[in-house]
Amino acid sequence: MSAGPDQANSYQRATGAPRKRRSKWWWLVVVVVIASIGWIIWSAKHQPAQAAGGRKAGMAGKAMTVNVAAARSGDINLYLFGLGTVTPLATVTVKPRVDGQLMRILFNEGQEVKAGDLLAEIDPRPFQVQLSQAQGQRARDQAQLEAARLDLERYNTLYTQDSIAKQQVDQQASLVKQYEGTVKTDQAAVDDAKLQLTYSRVTAPVSGRVGLRQVDPGNIVSTGDANGIVVITQLKPINVQFSLPEDNLQSVLEQIRAGTKLPVDAYDRAQTTLLDSGSLLTIDNQIDPTTGSVKLKSTFANKAEKLFPNQFVNVRMLLTTKRGVTLIPSAAIQQGASAVGTYVYVLQPDSTVSVRKIKAGTVEGDNTEVVSGLKVGEQVVIDGVDKLREGAKVALPNAKPADGAPATDGKKKKREGGGDKPRHKRPAAE
Repeated sequence: MSAGPDQANSYQRATGAPRKRRSKWWWLVVVVVIASIGWIIWSAKHQPAQAAGGRKAGMAGKAMTVNVAAARSGDINLYLFGLGTVTPLATVTVKPRVDGQLMRILFNEGQEVKAGDLLAEIDPRPFQVQLSQAQGQRARDQAQLEAARLDLERYNTLYTQDSIAKQQVDQQASLVKQYEGTVKTDQAAVDDAKLQLTYSRVTAPVSGRVGLRQVDPGNIVSTGDANGIVVITQLKPINVQFSLPEDNLQSVLEQIRAGTKLPVDAYDRAQTTLLDSGSLLTIDNQIDPTTGSVKLKSTFANKAEKLFPNQFVNVRMLLTTKRGVTLIPSAAIQQGASAVGTYVYVLQPDSTVSVRKIKAGTVEGDNTEVVSGLKVGEQVVIDGVDKLREGAKVALPNAKPADGAPATDGKKKKREGGGDKPRHKRPAAE
């Protein structure tokens, strides 16, 4: 017996066939929703980039104002730089050479003195007494010597007359020599007493500036005093000792062997103020293995006394001067990836720029040597480089745009409206 329609519907409701169709529609809705969310996310990420690209494309035809400079031929100095310390030509601690009471100080602290100037006096009276004693002893022994010499002459006369024995003559001759030795000893004692008296006057052994007084008058001073009376430091001329890497040693030695006098400049700690200019004096005889550097010594006149002992300075030494090289402003040089390296933007005749890879050399101040990649006369961009790319359109300040070229940023069009012709005012009565 076949089932009717009502029975079939009852069967479908019982078996759940419509539920399967509803689940298929549910998955379709889920897929659509997921696709919509993905499209929204993709649009959020890519539309700004597309807009920016569109803006860039829109600006591609707009000339950017830049400043340029022409590569020129000139000279550039090759300098070597190092850190140095000012060292005086001589530092002397003035100590007393005799013991005694310090009577007078004849210098002012910080005073410039010359070699031989009297600095202090030690009580000279004990040394004057010693000198008088030595002179008296010498006079007594000198008289004995004269008497012995007279006796020797008499003995020689008597000996010729065969009145005395030869032995007596020889003894007298020996006595004369003995007195002669005694007189020499006395003379040495006199000279020593005079020297001690001279040492009671303390003089400057070198020229320079005296420091702070280490002892006051009235004190007993001795040769064993560690601090002495004062310290003299020679400031004019003065030396600067600095170090250079051992890689620069051979180039410096070549200049020295050629007889070249290498100029040396001393700058302050901030490298902004030139303190003095001098020349290289000598090079140390060995390399420091701990630092891989070699020490050099330079000399300065220091007439203005801007260099002071133990002062830290920055040293710049002129090694050589390169003649007739290609020079450009350092502001034009750019650094790119390792594949590009050092490059510049070169101005083309069609008012565009192109990237040119170069090899840079010596740098001095605002100028840089170009070893290869650029010719004299070519113009490079020195300002506004950060906005450029290969083939970008540029304009120079105060330059008139060519026919058909877009106006620069500093020149705006005065025409209004969308047409090419300027808009005219309508007559009052028409």
